[in-house]
Amino acid sequence: MSTQNTATTPRQTLSVVDACAMIIGIVIGAGIFKAPSIVAGSVATETVFIALWVAGGLISLVGALCYAELGSSFPNAGGEYHFLTRAFGSKLAFLFAWARMSVVQTGAIAAIAFVFGDYASQLLPLGSKGSVIYAVIAVIAVTALNLVGTRESKSVQTVLTSALALAMLAVIVAGFMHGGAQPAAAQAQAPAADAPLFSQLALIFILLTYGGWNEAAYLTAEMQDARRNIVRALLLGILAVTVLYVLLNLAYLNVLGLEGMKNSRAVAADVMQATLGGAGKAVLSVIVMAAALSTLNATTFTGARTNFALGRDFGMFRALGNWNERTNTPTSALLVQGAVSLALVLLAATTPDGFETMVAYTAPAFWLFFLLTGVSLFVLRRQAPAVADPFRVPLYPLTPILFCAMCAFMLWSSGSYAMSKDPGSIGAQLGIGVLLLGVPLMFIARRNK
Repeated sequence: MSTQNTATTPRQTLSVVDACAMIIGIVIGAGIFKAPSIVAGSVATETVFIALWVAGGLISLVGALCYAELGSSFPNAGGEYHFLTRAFGSKLAFLFAWARMSVVQTGAIAAIAFVFGDYASQLLPLGSKGSVIYAVIAVIAVTALNLVGTRESKSVQTVLTSALALAMLAVIVAGFMHGGAQPAAAQAQAPAADAPLFSQLALIFILLTYGGWNEAAYLTAEMQDARRNIVRALLLGILAVTVLYVLLNLAYLNVLGLEGMKNSRAVAADVMQATLGGAGKAVLSVIVMAAALSTLNATTFTGARTNFALGRDFGMFRALGNWNERTNTPTSALLVQGAVSLALVLLAATTPDGFETMVAYTAPAFWLFFLLTGVSLFVLRRQAPAVADPFRVPLYPLTPILFCAMCAFMLWSSGSYAMSKDPGSIGAQLGIGVLLLGVPLMFIARRNK
């Protein structure tokens, strides 16, 4: 007998620890092993460098407070899709769900898979297409894990996140035990008097590295006591990430210095090489692979929930609205998400840099709907919450105004940066085209709603 039933709803099985593991697993990815050298090249001093990483955590905290109110007031497996539906209607919500299914979430999964593939190829090369082969294997394996069941997925997530945190702590300890920056790297020249303290590029990459905490919105329907626990999970998760990021960057500075980081193409690899010798490269590869798998699993878990909500609300995609009661998973939504992600991996494999192409592919649409979700808070404040006594963001309306301003800046900056490079231009234009394809589909879906 079939165990699928569109009337079945998610069970509340996720604790604060489970949600924190999901948030940390999504946020801490390969970006922290790629972005610091780019940020170092865009700042004037070490003090500014560390201050910006702290600022990134504070900005994320502001956004998390806004999402905590939305999630505790209107808990739903659809997350942002549900918020946008209540605030602006089903048309905009459909475009968001379409963008998430075809651009934002699937593009992020493809990008993360490329990072896994790049580092797996260093441990066990499979030829010129080894990275693509490993990326395909990663997408299939993680999708299969999520199809097995929510319990298995969250258990693996907790293990991966714990292993990643321990590995990062090992790098931090090794960095601080090092004797200090090498003399050549330590001789940093003083910045010119008229030089800016930092460029916008630094903040772009920092906020991209912090990205992903908003995925907690998709956990609220499956979270125990969501009204209180969504706030705790977001605050604890972002605090843990911020502390790890600041300590890791301090370790980078201690070993290489700011100038050494600027001149490094792989800052974490250089640090591991300096502290662990020949074994450094292999250890780093394992760490980054763990980070990529952790992020890939959590992103796959949350992304399928939007597809489930889309199928639940629109007849055109009704097959996505099936919830498997036995495994407590949206089976069809996971399969479609995996197929689209695989298609993007193969498409990006034809470009010079698959990871960069996928980042450019996702960024403009991501920050556009991030901004609209922030605006939805002002609209939904005028509606009665779905639960009694929800969390209310402090310092309203200043807090959501700051969040919306940050999203608008990132939308402009990420679009401008992506369009400024040839590979980025291809990815950004393709992402915008796929997003616009959702407009005619929206009108067709409305007739079948």
